[in-house]
Amino acid sequence: MPQLDCVEVNPKVKPTASVIWLHGLGSNGHDFEAILPELKLPANFPVRFIFPHSPSMPVMPAWYDILEMGIGRKLDKEQLLESAEKVADLIDRERGRGIASDRIILAGFSQGGAVAYQAALTYPHRLAGLLALSTYFPTSKSIDVAPANRELPIEVMHGSYDPVVLPAMGKAAVEDLQELGFHPQWRVYPMEHQVCMQQVKDIADWLKHTLHSDR
Repeated sequence: MPQLDCVEVNPKVKPTASVIWLHGLGSNGHDFEAILPELKLPANFPVRFIFPHSPSMPVMPAWYDILEMGIGRKLDKEQLLESAEKVADLIDRERGRGIASDRIILAGFSQGGAVAYQAALTYPHRLAGLLALSTYFPTSKSIDVAPANRELPIEVMHGSYDPVVLPAMGKAAVEDLQELGFHPQWRVYPMEHQVCMQQVKDIADWLKHTLHSDR
């Protein structure tokens, strides 16, 4: 399986942690690259940011095809699972570069978040955390959670006016996570299908808290 092409931003110091951040439908790896200066992370924050480009579907870049919109969104599950496997390959690559798995965070926006749920919760080695942005959890009823990640810290953020991925879908993901035994943090912001400045600050605080180790 060919590896995903990525945008990579390395710190000025030797990286001891990595954040793999998946974009949404119709976008690419450059989408969230622009958020890095807004995070205002310390200059010595030893974290490598990786922004993969999704595969190209027939109509636009996408992690999987959406076959039917709405709360009961119908999608190509096999494509989602294949994308999650490719993300797992990126985690494996980071481990091969000397980053411990428990120093790797998965993040994803919208479609990318749906893939991140699947990839993070099924990865066989302990991860540092999962950041789910304006997304939903379409594989919640079929996922086989890896024992190593049953206590994974999960941060879920959503816009209260989101017309694309309705807030109810984000909240349903939180409830599904709770049924699976997780204790996700649920944050709602007065925005649509986007990212706002208060959220950016909260993301930065969460990253610093989650990757606090000096390793």
